[in-house]
Amino acid sequence: MTNNSKASALILGLAIFCGLGVLGFLLGNAALEVKSMERSVRVKGLCEREYPADIVIWPIQFTVADNNLQDLYQTIENNSRKIVDFLKKNQISDSDISRNPPAITDKSAQSYGGTERIQFRYSATQTISVYSKDIETVRKAMRTLADLGREGIVFNNENYNAKTEYLFTRLNQVKPEMIEEATRKARSVALKFAKDSNSRLGKIKRASQGQFSISDRDKSTPYMKRIRVVSTVEYYLSD
Repeated sequence: MTNNSKASALILGLAIFCGLGVLGFLLGNAALEVKSMERSVRVKGLCEREYPADIVIWPIQFTVADNNLQDLYQTIENNSRKIVDFLKKNQISDSDISRNPPAITDKSAQSYGGTERIQFRYSATQTISVYSKDIETVRKAMRTLADLGREGIVFNNENYNAKTEYLFTRLNQVKPEMIEEATRKARSVALKFAKDSNSRLGKIKRASQGQFSISDRDKSTPYMKRIRVVSTVEYYLSD
């Protein structure tokens, strides 16, 4: 082999060796960077607010009994009229009042009934419902409903189907601000963790928004609602 060929081979070998060294160095740094990017912290941010309900559903349910079916229907009609008049007198709009068909039971036709003497053959349950956005007006009327009880109307206050409901329907309006607050609180926690661990907070690795929950503030104030959401955010950490 000539001197020129030997020199060329040596130069080529040195070039390959240096190239492999540089490549190894770059790959090593890349591996270190990837490894550092794998460090992360997962935090949760809570946002909880209270809002008044915006819709009330008030079912007014009463029961009557009689041995004469015609008299039973007449009593239902009289009581229903008294209730509707009472509601209108208390400033509840006629469009917010609805009346369901009465549920009538003939006890003598029930095969599973006992053999004891039945005092009243027929019994009926009638429901008049109020569906309103004017919650304060409806609540004011509720406080004076006992006036109708003094006229002999028997209300089914313990019936589950006659329970008053308060609804919150503005969730889409409050969602953006609540999500923003929950995310901001999560970032605050992550920054504190990064500081305590001598790290820097990086970009968001992944995030998930928890479900919104709506509950009564307490048993005494069901017309006040507690809205709650938890956001979970995972951040990258770096030295």
